[in-house]
Amino acid sequence: MKKILIIADGILAKHFLQRVMDTDASDNLYEVISYNDATLPDKKAENFSFFSFDPTSFEKLSPFLYRDYVQVMIVVAEKLDATASYENIRKIKKDIQIMIMDKWNLEYDDTKLMLLKTKNILSSRFADYLPNVPVIAQNVGLGTGEIMEIRVPIGSSYVYRHIASIQQNRWKISAVYRANKLILPRPTLMIQPNDMLLAVGDPVVLQSVYRSIKREIGQFPSPFGNSIYCLVDMKNMHIKTIEKIVDDALLLHAKINSIKLYIKIINPTICTTLDKIKGYDSKYIDVSIDYFKHSAIDVMREDLHDSDVGLLVVSNDFFIKHTKSLFDIHIPVFKIGAWGFANIKESVVLSSDSEDIERESSVVFDLSSQLDLGIKLYNFNPNGLNERNSLVEHFINLSKLFGKEIDIISENKNPLLILQNRNDILQFVPFNKKILSPNLLSIFSTDMERLYFKLSNCYQLFIPTAL
Repeated sequence: MKKILIIADGILAKHFLQRVMDTDASDNLYEVISYNDATLPDKKAENFSFFSFDPTSFEKLSPFLYRDYVQVMIVVAEKLDATASYENIRKIKKDIQIMIMDKWNLEYDDTKLMLLKTKNILSSRFADYLPNVPVIAQNVGLGTGEIMEIRVPIGSSYVYRHIASIQQNRWKISAVYRANKLILPRPTLMIQPNDMLLAVGDPVVLQSVYRSIKREIGQFPSPFGNSIYCLVDMKNMHIKTIEKIVDDALLLHAKINSIKLYIKIINPTICTTLDKIKGYDSKYIDVSIDYFKHSAIDVMREDLHDSDVGLLVVSNDFFIKHTKSLFDIHIPVFKIGAWGFANIKESVVLSSDSEDIERESSVVFDLSSQLDLGIKLYNFNPNGLNERNSLVEHFINLSKLFGKEIDIISENKNPLLILQNRNDILQFVPFNKKILSPNLLSIFSTDMERLYFKLSNCYQLFIPTAL
């Protein structure tokens, strides 16, 4: 049981005392010294004792200072009362912790004194109500911005993302508030518009996260990361493949909201292609060569560890050979096609009402908007041809939210028969465990996700799903 001394005077002190009585759930004992009863709340708690006299009088105050207080709080209306009370306390209590509600910009060289500047507190709290200004916890933890409250706007790139798919390096989503209810985060929890996120982490990182969440659509590869990574294995890739993958990575980097493009070269060989790639090195394009390591996946894992990369660019052969390893990395994979990036005119989603595609739908709208591509949803639904399933409704709602039109095609004819002959599409594919199934086992399936390899000549974006 701890004993606390409060020296109080004025209307602010009265509100303070009432707040303590209403919210204190501890077994603390409070002794309150005030000039008169006007400062005291109407209702008094049992753990409060009250005394009326002038605390600036050392003779009157000194008998109390020999009691076993752990802390003294001074909340008074006049500067003279605050300074005189403080000096009286320090004559006897040299090391006790003192807190003063400071309206006068007091200055003392005292490590055991905390001056709570009322102007700073009020202005900071008032600023919390401005739009697009982060709300920072000031009375919890260090109070330096390591705990932040962030409301997710409707058009954010974080909307309809599951928590497991969001890069959280040096910060974490600790809680989600939805419809005035607390939801403890789990990997498969999907963020909804107007959710309130309680984020904890490095204050500088949280400021960046706040800006990222508040930005409207057009932020991909965020929230997976902010940069693009392209690996070139000169020993195991054909020269034409190398040139195509680098050209496509450069064009993708130029068109979307990527902060940096990392081009990593392993097993280098002396040729004009190597010199050409090295020439791209600049402020926003990082070209590096590893002369010693020979395993592409090992190099990629090492480079991506704790990095800010949110998108991998790979060839079709590389994807087929390393599908399982790429799946385990949990970063979107942009697999290049056979006809050239510049030919892409349309985004395509194939599904039979897949929950995974619904989770990744915000990426479809985000990247399609950045690349200025039309969107077609092929809803292969032979058993309910004219019915709108949940996935169709979801995409229609997103189309309205993001202000981007979508063409819904529901038919009982397998769309792969049409799309196999197209050379101008980008297919969005959920990167789930279905993709790991051998193609021979999937060939008789009617599941559009399992049949992704039927469009292997097309450009495809594999989006990781929940862990």
